[in-house]
Amino acid sequence: MRRTTCLIVLFAVTIASFGAGPSFAQNDEQKAARCAQLGATFDRYGARRGEGSGGPNLIRVGAGLDCDKGRYDQGIKTLEDLLKRNWITIPPA
Repeated sequence: MRRTTCLIVLFAVTIASFGAGPSFAQNDEQKAARCAQLGATFDRYGARRGEGSGGPNLIRVGAGLDCDKGRYDQGIKTLEDLLKRNWITIPPA
């Protein structure tokens, strides 16, 4: 009887964890903030400055435009890829 009770409790906890767990879906406000965070990280650590730097990074500019136009998922992915390519640690969300 005790083993059956433990199994029932374990099953109930498992089922409850699927329904009551944290939501991984982000709203647009959170995604916009993530875009801004990733863009600022690249601007701080990855942007070349000074004479002869070659100008702005066009991938960064394009990702910023995606974020500005509400294409957050595309902008976030591009910025994360850009940070990885430049050996910059991606900040936690």
